[in-house]
Amino acid sequence: MLIVSMTIFGSIAVFVRNISVSSGELALYRAVLATLLIGGFLLVTKQKIPFKEVKKEMPLLLISGIAMGFNWILLFQAYKYTTVSVATLSYYFAPVIVTVVCPFLFKEKLTVKQIICFVMSTLGLVLITGIGGAGEGKDFVGILFGLGAAVLYATVVLLNKFIKNVEGIHRTFLQFLSAVLVLTPYVLMTSGVNIGNLDGIGWTNLLIVGIIHTGVTYCMYFSSLKELPGQKAAILSYIDPLVAVLISVTILGETMTLSQALGGSLILGFTLWNEITPKK
Repeated sequence: MLIVSMTIFGSIAVFVRNISVSSGELALYRAVLATLLIGGFLLVTKQKIPFKEVKKEMPLLLISGIAMGFNWILLFQAYKYTTVSVATLSYYFAPVIVTVVCPFLFKEKLTVKQIICFVMSTLGLVLITGIGGAGEGKDFVGILFGLGAAVLYATVVLLNKFIKNVEGIHRTFLQFLSAVLVLTPYVLMTSGVNIGNLDGIGWTNLLIVGIIHTGVTYCMYFSSLKELPGQKAAILSYIDPLVAVLISVTILGETMTLSQALGGSLILGFTLWNEITPKK
């Protein structure tokens, strides 16, 4: 289930590019469809939300939901300005941000291995952004959107470390609900509602992104986490960016320079190494 869900996550850009609404509006519809589907899943499986505990965590859930919603907006914007592979690799700088921030927030010590992973991943990002023409024009704007999305995703991960009493799919459901509450006025004040302008292809892709890529896949993802050790799940999560890069090059026909490929390999390789701990 985890392999399938990561593969589906990695293919989202193909469908996003066929939906002719603003990134904010798309993020809102994605959150609405996912909230409805996951809410239905919780009802069918009779998983009750611990509302007594939720009250204590509500501010963190609200903030993390806001960060999740705007994280989607920035990622969708990145797809519009640069290639899917470059946007995805920029986005996957998020684990590096988490590694660097954790020592300050949780008083953890940075190991030599973590420092090496940070330096090499940063070098990878420099290769993606600054060499081979990738640091110019629309590409550079797309990379900035991808990095902005990475910062917000890292924020969600870090906030989740403070949320102790609401776990797994319950937490995600409440975060999606928070995203809906915040994105609704944001969309009304910015792009407005233009869903009526979508043609059949647009509607089909929107439903796929909202129902399959978000609702169904998140249910599969959290169900699989219950059956897998944390490290194995973390390693398998790298299927997502690898699929995105493969789709970018093979299906969408987007070009990737040697320096970008090397930079992406450094980011994914060293963040993956950071996840692996030696057995005693």
